[in-house]
Amino acid sequence: MKKLSLLLIALISVVFVSAQADSLLKWQTQAKRISAGVYELYAKSAIPAGRYVYGSNPKEELEGVKFVPAYENAQLQGVIQYITGTHFVNDPTFHKVDVVSGTIEIRQQLHINGFIPSTLKGTITAFLGGAGEFNTSEAPFEVTLEGGVAASANASAGIKLASIDINKPLAECGKKNDVAGNSVWAIFLLGFLGGLIALLTPCVFPMIPVTVSFFTKRAANRKQAIRNGAMYGFFIFLIYLLASVPFHLLGNVQPEIFNNISTNSWLNIVFFVIFIFFAISFFGYFELTLPSNIASKADSKSGLGSVGGIFFMALTLAIVSFSCTGPILGSLLVGSLSGGAWQLTSGLAGFGLALALPFALFAIFPDWLQSLPKSGGWLDTVKKVLAFLELALAFKFLSNADLVQHWGLLKREVFIGIWILIGAGLTLYLFGTLRLPHDYKGMKISNGRKGMGVIALLFTLYLIPGVTQTKYANLQLLSGFPPPFSYSIYGKDNVHGKGLEPNVINDYAKALELSKAQNKPILIDFTGWACVNCRKMEENVWTQPAVYNYIKENYILVSLYVDDKQNLPAEQRIMNYKTASGGSKDIINIGDKYATFQTENFIQTTQPLYGLLNTKEQLLSNPVGYTPDAAEYLKWLQCGKEAFDKNK
Repeated sequence: MKKLSLLLIALISVVFVSAQADSLLKWQTQAKRISAGVYELYAKSAIPAGRYVYGSNPKEELEGVKFVPAYENAQLQGVIQYITGTHFVNDPTFHKVDVVSGTIEIRQQLHINGFIPSTLKGTITAFLGGAGEFNTSEAPFEVTLEGGVAASANASAGIKLASIDINKPLAECGKKNDVAGNSVWAIFLLGFLGGLIALLTPCVFPMIPVTVSFFTKRAANRKQAIRNGAMYGFFIFLIYLLASVPFHLLGNVQPEIFNNISTNSWLNIVFFVIFIFFAISFFGYFELTLPSNIASKADSKSGLGSVGGIFFMALTLAIVSFSCTGPILGSLLVGSLSGGAWQLTSGLAGFGLALALPFALFAIFPDWLQSLPKSGGWLDTVKKVLAFLELALAFKFLSNADLVQHWGLLKREVFIGIWILIGAGLTLYLFGTLRLPHDYKGMKISNGRKGMGVIALLFTLYLIPGVTQTKYANLQLLSGFPPPFSYSIYGKDNVHGKGLEPNVINDYAKALELSKAQNKPILIDFTGWACVNCRKMEENVWTQPAVYNYIKENYILVSLYVDDKQNLPAEQRIMNYKTASGGSKDIINIGDKYATFQTENFIQTTQPLYGLLNTKEQLLSNPVGYTPDAAEYLKWLQCGKEAFDKNK
């Protein structure tokens, strides 16, 4: 295992950003009620000329057409029936197989346990051969279920609250959200500022050493290095700019789409694997390069090989960093709901430019390193130190997936324990005790490297109390990175949690009931399991005695998780919910419900977001986001309470 290619990573990235091609089969579907809870699904489609659909071929381990209901209580019964019949053909790939040509009609029985919705959605998958090709078809279906029950009016009404006027709170405290009213240039500047902030996030920072490694020794001279760096920056800018194109062509795009992508558990796992891959490379076990056969075939004068590699490197940056940049981009998309898609384009242009400028310099940086005298030894040390950092940050992606899915794999103390081990390894490496590839016994350790070893040792010692239940367990320097205190091996009621458990509620309807019963205003906390700044607020601001006591005595606190993937009870799900912007979406899980609730009522998608409502569900003040100053946050809470008392 000598040389692995960035091309593989690029291809993985392309899989996640490429739009799914239109299905080759266009199905007409319906459902017929057979008995209580039992239905017969029927589907019909024309097959393109010269093609055929594979039927059931168990000997070839080739799956036939398949219904895939998107409802966990729906169970298929028996085998699928091909009404139009099948015949055998000599297929070039699978030899003699059973297929359907011309028109295909299928049916299969389905049994639904428990609640029966008014509509059932899902997909129909099939494989096609012929015309020298093998294709996969995956098409959505939606059928009406006789006797099914639609979502209750209360469920739909609980999403959009007519009583909230985001532009007319009862008190003018807090910062007014006026993104939609800004000019295109103002949105551009906001996007540029968001891009600068994104540079400090744990998803973007690890791409710095990846960039340096990729461009090291890539240019033969200073001129070519500058050209490559400028091209890299341009591609980063272009990718973000092109991301706005679909919003000009398509209508009714949901604003929380960026947040849904950034908190997708499987995507975070892919990023975890990629960063582990990067870390192992930086340790020196293999080198990240383009395959030699591809490089040799590329025309050096035309620069196509270089251009392709640089583009895919820019694409990798955009995809991998999306876990942290998604919420920032989501806020720009919310602004486009009122200001049009050009505002989104302007914001993304500013965002992309802010990322492109420094990374273009990082791409040129390796050429500068080569011009420095005696740069080889210390540069290898820098790469290996960055490898330890990459390894530590990789577990943040795995933690995001674990939190969203509630797997319980990386509880807070386990996460910190892994970081302690990584910190110990870094310390031993810097002092020369741990040797990695290209190191040798007896090599000289510089004073600067020893100084870095002391820092690594102190940081590792700082982490140790984090695995305990002592008062020192709140590691403020890392606030937001580890899982919350409530996600602990010591149990949900870990005393160093939000400080307000078990008074924190996660159900808005219940919070409203308590608000009316106790005559207290509601403090809505729009949060997320994978939200770093949410954890910082909970651990550093809410735990301040003045803030803690004020919330506990004067508010009903409800924390609504917009990335919670746990399904709602079947009777509370809403299919084809019509949004205020004219779009349509399915509300299936808890995250769907509260992300939509936030967007519909507060016209924002970023977390944390805090809103204050009275018992009539009127907005008491302008909502606020991340507010690390406890005194400022307390002042906002007090202003909302005063507005509540004046308008009883």
